[in-house]
Amino acid sequence: MSALERLYNITAFGDLWSGPGAILMLAIGIFLLFLGIRKKYEPLLLVPIGFGVILANLPGAGMGIVPEEMVRFEDGRYMNLVEIAGEYGIMNFLYYMLIKTGFLPPIIFLGVGALTDFGPMLRNLRLSLFGAAAQLGIFTVFFAAIAVGFTPQESGALGIIGGGDGPTAIYISIMLAPHMLGPIAIAAYSYMALVPVIIPPITRVMCSNKELSINMKNMDKLFPAKREIKNMTAVKIAFPIVLGIIVAFFVPTAVPLIGMLMFGNLIREIGLATGRLTEAATGPILNTATIFLGLTVGATMTTATFLDLRTLGIIFGGLVAFAISVAGGIIAVKIYNLFAKKKINPLVGATGLSAVPMASRVANEIALKHDSGNHLLQYCMASNISGVIGSAVAAGVLIAFLG
Repeated sequence: MSALERLYNITAFGDLWSGPGAILMLAIGIFLLFLGIRKKYEPLLLVPIGFGVILANLPGAGMGIVPEEMVRFEDGRYMNLVEIAGEYGIMNFLYYMLIKTGFLPPIIFLGVGALTDFGPMLRNLRLSLFGAAAQLGIFTVFFAAIAVGFTPQESGALGIIGGGDGPTAIYISIMLAPHMLGPIAIAAYSYMALVPVIIPPITRVMCSNKELSINMKNMDKLFPAKREIKNMTAVKIAFPIVLGIIVAFFVPTAVPLIGMLMFGNLIREIGLATGRLTEAATGPILNTATIFLGLTVGATMTTATFLDLRTLGIIFGGLVAFAISVAGGIIAVKIYNLFAKKKINPLVGATGLSAVPMASRVANEIALKHDSGNHLLQYCMASNISGVIGSAVAAGVLIAFLG
């Protein structure tokens, strides 16, 4: 019996029964894996996040991320990375080295910039305004969160979910409310993955069939552009340099994100001369960063962190912010159409989020259902890409005021 008791004690069954909340967290991790694998909702993000949730909540494994207080001494100093690894394991080592320092989000922006073609936005600059309008959800939920009792810093981190940008949400959470990082990151990436579920009902409620059938290509034929960009290659190279400098002067706190985004885009547009840099940024660097970011963010979702009312409030508030951002872009298009002869399909406004290119694809599919010849992808990408820039700038503004 003594031997059997020792064998039982080395298993995790005792920990499992003493903390049944872990079962719920394991179920949440499996659900995220289901969305990524079966539904193919952002699998590059949800698969590592879901598996990270599972690792963090395996009883007795010690893979969950510990609170900051546990790695900080009374005099304010922190354990070094070797001490953290020895005391709390490899996952905490990765988290405090890569996430807590704010290292990975800008690296991911580097890869995103190298993958992004700003051409659709530069050819349709007026459509980029709707990317700014779609940031409405960020600031609406920011003030609402303060009203219900969140601190300004926590409210800023919560509101940024409305931008639809996971790396930005993580970055601002690290800067303003690190104790909320797990729920905010999970909410941001989950809603990005659920864009095909969120956008369609909002557009059905807010837009008529006539509005959703507006054919942008026909509008271009009826009202052709008065000026066309003659040397698009030169403009594409100049754009990231000029925009990076302008943002640095007006919102310097946004430079870590915008600067890396613009640098990634610059090496893409230069072409063959920097081809190896582009391949590295979009391949090994981005993929490695995505793996570690997903696993470590998922590992923050322990039972103690997730199972409380504030976390549920964060998840609900994030959904509201996301929905308001979609609605804000649609409303901006409707207002524009009241005064313009050249009408714009409201679906372009609905893609002002930073969820590139998922939001544009979803909007294009909705448009094709109303008119099989109405291809909106390039127009939606103009608003979608500007949303990436807009959410990063909004994050910089919040950090400047609240940090």
